[in-house]
Amino acid sequence: MKYTSTRGESPPHSFSEAVAAGLAPDGGLFLPDPLPHFDGIPEGWEGLSYAELAAQFFEPFAPEIPLEEWHALTAKAYGTFNHPEVAPLVSLSPTLSVLELFHGPTLAFKDFALQLLGLLYKRQVKQTGHRLAVLGATSGDTGSAAIHGCLGQEEITIFILYPQGRVAPLQERQMACTGAANVHAMPIEGTFDDAQALVKEVFADAKFAHSVLLSAVNSINIARILAQCVYYLWAYLKSPADQRATMEFIVPTGNFGNVLAGWLAQKMGLLPATIRFRVATNQNDILHRFFTTGHYQRGEVRPSHAPSMDIQAASNFERFVYFLKDQYAGAVRYTMRKLQAGEAVDMALPGTTFSASRMDDAEILRTIKSVHKTFGYVVDPHTACAFQDLSPKRLSVVLATASPAKFPDTVKEAIGQEPTDPSLEALKSKPLETHPIEATAQALKDYVRKAMEAP
Repeated sequence: MKYTSTRGESPPHSFSEAVAAGLAPDGGLFLPDPLPHFDGIPEGWEGLSYAELAAQFFEPFAPEIPLEEWHALTAKAYGTFNHPEVAPLVSLSPTLSVLELFHGPTLAFKDFALQLLGLLYKRQVKQTGHRLAVLGATSGDTGSAAIHGCLGQEEITIFILYPQGRVAPLQERQMACTGAANVHAMPIEGTFDDAQALVKEVFADAKFAHSVLLSAVNSINIARILAQCVYYLWAYLKSPADQRATMEFIVPTGNFGNVLAGWLAQKMGLLPATIRFRVATNQNDILHRFFTTGHYQRGEVRPSHAPSMDIQAASNFERFVYFLKDQYAGAVRYTMRKLQAGEAVDMALPGTTFSASRMDDAEILRTIKSVHKTFGYVVDPHTACAFQDLSPKRLSVVLATASPAKFPDTVKEAIGQEPTDPSLEALKSKPLETHPIEATAQALKDYVRKAMEAP
């Protein structure tokens, strides 16, 4: 199995090489080449534990890692979760279920990929003997999950950029209150899109990236997308057999990686072609506009009650463009140049299984209140965006992307109750340790180099 860039100007990589690099040298994103094909979920996968299912799924994507080692890796990664099922599927009605993806160490869906990715980084360091610099940008949850995946690993130094004042206070505390010497939580002025652009610009300097052994932890890393495929298979297998073929996954979406993982699982033949995916956005609705009109154009980011979705440049969108353009790298390069220049792009959407919806802040509050009143169930503001236009004729599976305890002020405003979690309460008395930098690629490179040269 080899991994090639969506832009077609990088040599093929192995799974381990693609994970270590994160971003392809030509600026594109790695994908398996060819994309494997399955005739449905293989026999024997139903009834496996979550960790066992993940190990079986990953084996064909990384033949250099034996299945026995995959079982050890996934058992350790998902052994940190606080629910025996790891991703429990909670039924709210005969046609509505919630896939709870917030039982990991940082109470968000990013833990599913980043607990595993941290172990893959550790494996790489052990094999190469070289210290690793892990760099990422976050709109909230990725940063804390990535940090906790690498926490205490002395040969891995992690740098996370985030927009100052635009992440939830408890999200910031999860990043900046660890006390770990290998963690650098770095606020910048601007938006998440600005932070993400900085990360990509630094990776574009191949000489620098090689000199510090830089690796990308954002959802541009192919290991993250593959890890997220697993919980779609899990939810499918846990759903009633007579409802599976027509079910709809409704996915709160900002950077497009979460929903792309489900679609890729379907494209590989693991899920039926009749399953649908709904992209649920907040008021930063670039993906809603695209999937309803075919028109993609960045706008201004507006802070919202669902800050992890305050994004106008969805980094995983490039992987989807690759398939829309019939896997023609030249067309991808042309399209991405236009998008990066801020130009509008129009694309036909034939035969896709996507739909989309949007929800503004006022609707988010009303929805949190309505879901609590109707089902006695509390959702965070991102998950709330998925509770819209639910069909009574098919099973809707809402992906709950974060614990409501991470957003206590918004939830309390909606239902008059403040959700809590012991791990978050413990952070409130700890001092913040942040490392603000100027929002330039040179400032970021200077900071990373100095940190990596320190003893």
